[in-house]
Amino acid sequence: MSALGKLINLAGLFPRRPKDVTWFWKTYRQWQQAAPPEWQARLEDLRPYLEDRHDSAANAAQGHYFLQDLWAAQRVYRFKPDQHVDVGSRVDGFVAHVASFCPVQYLDIRPLTTRVPGLTSLQGNLCQLPFPDKSVRSLSCLHVLEHVGLGRYGDPVEPQAWLKGLGELQRVLVPGGQLLMGTPCGRPRVAFHAHRVFDPAQIVAAMPELKLQEFSLIDDGLSIAWREHVPLTAARELDFGCGLFVFTRPN
Repeated sequence: MSALGKLINLAGLFPRRPKDVTWFWKTYRQWQQAAPPEWQARLEDLRPYLEDRHDSAANAAQGHYFLQDLWAAQRVYRFKPDQHVDVGSRVDGFVAHVASFCPVQYLDIRPLTTRVPGLTSLQGNLCQLPFPDKSVRSLSCLHVLEHVGLGRYGDPVEPQAWLKGLGELQRVLVPGGQLLMGTPCGRPRVAFHAHRVFDPAQIVAAMPELKLQEFSLIDDGLSIAWREHVPLTAARELDFGCGLFVFTRPN
């Protein structure tokens, strides 16, 4: 965009936030007066960010993904596995957290190309995990179960796919192993083809071979903390919370 175009765009902001635009030009003049010749800012290189000074750092430290990924990474760290297997969780959140202290094998229906040390990837489906029975010691699946079977990510449309997925997670967990689960919990329903919302009792009932060690809960909205060790029934008062489950297979 030309310098003139940038000026026109900035001028168009005046009706909405004149104080911010005035502040920008004031700081620009201060910069130009103080900067040596090699750091003078040309008009065509201006990149105004008028909102950042109003934002709170807390905006990034809230909500399902931030809290869930931190909750789960802490539990992997305490478990101290030689390797962790993750199915479909957020790569730039939870997977990145864990890969900083433990090798991670990541599986997703979509391909992942990476050369990051300690992070390997497989392409596969939660409903058909490519692992032998009782072969995985440390396992996670965060904000994934609600999507399977809805076709959103190119997988087959299948209403019972969530049960198959839970059956597969149960099948591959070794005795003494740990499974970390995170999924929307609240008023049970399907919002096709975005996601499901579960009653947490549905999740527990679908994996009878495993023992629930912990159920924690992130409340509706932009929560800034999770509630640890709450009863399953606590989710019934929510519309779209996030249930956090720790399962083990008894020895």
